[in-house]
Amino acid sequence: MTTQEVKRKLTAILSADVKGYSLLMGEDEKGTVRTLNAYKELMAGLIQHHHGQVVDAPGDNVLAEFASVVDAVGCSVEIQKELKTRNAELPENRRMEFRIGINLGDVIEEGNKIYGDGVNIAARLESLSDAGSICISGTAFDQVENKLTLGYEYLGEQAVKNIAKPVRVYRVLMETEPLSSTDIIDRQIRFCTTVDGVRIAYSSVGQGPAIVIVPGWISHLQLSAELPAFRAFWGKLARDHTLVGYDKHGCGLSERSRTDFSLGSEVRPLEAVVDYLKLKRFALCGISQGGPVAVAYAVKHSRRVSHLILYGTFSRGEAVAADKFKAALISLIRAHWGMGSKTLSDIFLPGADEASVRWFIRLQREAATPEMAARLMELTYSLNVVDLLPKVRVPTLVIHRRGDRATPFQLGMEMASMIPNSRFVPLEGNMHLPYFGDADAVLRIMGEFLDAPAHRKE
Repeated sequence: MTTQEVKRKLTAILSADVKGYSLLMGEDEKGTVRTLNAYKELMAGLIQHHHGQVVDAPGDNVLAEFASVVDAVGCSVEIQKELKTRNAELPENRRMEFRIGINLGDVIEEGNKIYGDGVNIAARLESLSDAGSICISGTAFDQVENKLTLGYEYLGEQAVKNIAKPVRVYRVLMETEPLSSTDIIDRQIRFCTTVDGVRIAYSSVGQGPAIVIVPGWISHLQLSAELPAFRAFWGKLARDHTLVGYDKHGCGLSERSRTDFSLGSEVRPLEAVVDYLKLKRFALCGISQGGPVAVAYAVKHSRRVSHLILYGTFSRGEAVAADKFKAALISLIRAHWGMGSKTLSDIFLPGADEASVRWFIRLQREAATPEMAARLMELTYSLNVVDLLPKVRVPTLVIHRRGDRATPFQLGMEMASMIPNSRFVPLEGNMHLPYFGDADAVLRIMGEFLDAPAHRKE
């Protein structure tokens, strides 16, 4: 083929293969081939249904192309859901799970075949995927970001074999089964960008005056919604308010790579979400480590904040725990994140049921890497907004449980005493998170505080 004969085009490429195919073949060749052929026939039908075409399908591989990235991703999600249903009917050791990679890239077209880096990147993304999951490139994500009701987890820039530049990679978070309309899991996760180019995941749910929730030391929008207590708590507020939450930089579905660990770097994602949603006036709720961030924003943008709610928080991070304990905890997180997350669950949720503890441990470990978690804990202990407290000029409510083991009760009192005209409400209990323990008391106090002329619907 001469240079003049080379035909190029931009296309969405889907590359798929079977995880553990050799092992399946080694145990039962005939059964594996029978299942593979049935699954590939299913995939070919779905690809055609979504306006794509199979380009090649050697062995356990499937290569397809689509004119639209939206079609490619939508097709991949339907494939994975259908295969999951079929696999449920098979013995666990005979289940056949595909990995899928999707890229939008330039390819060389020769007859019915396609070649080039665009195809190679899709194949590398496939290899980065877990069994039953989907990874897409940054070029694909940019096209599909807000067009499907799906979540996306940013996995950072990945070096891939034979490709000169690192590739931005996102894992597709497929929809969970629908719940009631008042359930907070119904929220859609979207993305915006800070002034310094950091991609932040945010969500909104409900109707009415907005409440923006500043996350604690670690966050994961998708996993948080799996806990019934979390959904019930925020779902009640969402009946009369629009709740806006986001994952902090370095955590959850937001951009994971991070080098700046300062108060300013915490405020910028909050500013980005508020500005992107064009919120003119709203209530601001800072929980735990989110408290100092909320204070800093309220002082900087006092005209936009109608009410400030501070729950279980502090103004001096260095006073949260003794120096030896802080050093030991950070070392444990870095060395053994599993034990570190279990230790933190004992502090945050003393006496909680086993299912809630398992959820919290999983949320922490999946929300951040050990190093990122350690750096964020160091940030918690370094935050100091004492000088900003007297400058707060918005109605402020401070709530703190007397037995809180994560943030000592006296730090909440101290904070309230330094904010002009603030209201301090002590509660009984030792749960650090507001949706555990007497959650209804927290909701009642918040509701009474927010039911003020500055916050009522017009």
